[in-house]
Amino acid sequence: MLYYLLKYINDIYDPPVLHVIEYLTFRASAAAITSLLITLFVGPGFIRYLKSRFIEPIKEEAPPEHKKKKQLPTMGGLLIIFSIEISVLLWSKFNDPHVWLIMLAILWMGAIGFIDDYRKVVLKIKGGLSARYKLIGQCSLGLVIGLYTWYDPAFSVLLSTTTVPFLKHLTIDYGYFYIPIVIFIITAVSNAVNLTDGLDGLAAGSSAIVFMGLAGFSYLAGNAVYAVYLNIPFIPGGGEVAVVSMAIVMSCVGFLWFNSNPAEIIMGDTGSLALGSAIAVIALLIKQELLLPLMAGIFFIETLSVSLQVLYFKYTKMRRGQGKRIFLMAPLHHHFQLKGWAEQKIVIRFWILTILFFLASLMTLKLR
Repeated sequence: MLYYLLKYINDIYDPPVLHVIEYLTFRASAAAITSLLITLFVGPGFIRYLKSRFIEPIKEEAPPEHKKKKQLPTMGGLLIIFSIEISVLLWSKFNDPHVWLIMLAILWMGAIGFIDDYRKVVLKIKGGLSARYKLIGQCSLGLVIGLYTWYDPAFSVLLSTTTVPFLKHLTIDYGYFYIPIVIFIITAVSNAVNLTDGLDGLAAGSSAIVFMGLAGFSYLAGNAVYAVYLNIPFIPGGGEVAVVSMAIVMSCVGFLWFNSNPAEIIMGDTGSLALGSAIAVIALLIKQELLLPLMAGIFFIETLSVSLQVLYFKYTKMRRGQGKRIFLMAPLHHHFQLKGWAEQKIVIRFWILTILFFLASLMTLKLR
């Protein structure tokens, strides 16, 4: 909205006085600063409100260190979503389909996460929203995103074709498998971030780094010169995705102000599902979804640890009558907790790994 107001003022003056509003770097920076400031200023009052109503119960199966913590207000994801939406409304070209598809994903999965948190915290229903209904929500979002990008002419340049990291001239056309793949990626990534949200600052900090990488790729994909030089798909309108991505980055950073150890608030499923769906949709829109296992490697590892734990337990129980485990507890961050690592050390080391994955993903640009 502010973008359109400033653009109108710029257009009626000769010579233009606010030409800077047209620069992506300016608007991405402005969106990032706005998102951060909203989170920092709204946060304290929002936390006080949540403390009076929405306290997250500590899970029975949680590590002993968690049971020593005081109960914390949940649904902090609402603060993240609010700051993102306001800053994007102010600084982006909101009529761009790339922008509102990302916003749709955040609101859609944020609503599902909110229902889950509300059922757990307020209605005291153990487990919250059942896995079946979460899956229906995720698949429904994937179906909407898939169908829209398949039929809208704005996305017809590449449609179901995507590039393969590390390989210069290889592309893949999903064909009729495009929509099922979109559904799978959105479901998988949103669940992966949700699984990672188990320690103070872990999901928020890791997500901020991943979104920083996506912002960089979005900016490059939206510039025809850079895209051709780096041999990545040119995405008309991809630059607007960078504005949204930077707003999300600083919303996560602002949330860390309150969520770093010892946390004052946790994001809950409201935040983790919303952030995960945004990562997936952004990667799909800029045709970098095959890079996600590397760029969002920490989420992939956390999910893999859970899958391996479950499969190995079932296999050993079937073969030997008694199930065995690979890790002391899954997801992986709980394994290290039970090994005696301090929570802050686990989080910082996982952040370092995420930075390494981020840098490795940037290297693929030249390896093409």
